[in-house]
Amino acid sequence: MTVKELIYAEIEKLREENLDEFYEVVKRFAQIKSEQQKTGALSKLKRIKIQAPVDFAANLDLYLSGEKQIASDSEAALVYLKSE
Repeated sequence: MTVKELIYAEIEKLREENLDEFYEVVKRFAQIKSEQQKTGALSKLKRIKIQAPVDFAANLDLYLSGEKQIASDSEAALVYLKSE
């Protein structure tokens, strides 16, 4: 039996009064899967938030080498990466 046939067999076992509830579960599952397929890597990257100094991108090499350090939280800015 295929998975689809197994699912149909299980549905046949349900009582009529439970079918509405089952339908809502299936509908929600399908909706979630559909939304997941639409969410690609670029869509996920748009939601990245970075807390770093304003000059972080320009001076990344200095921060990585330790030549430049984040002095305090007041210097750090919340940077939102957005694709327009």
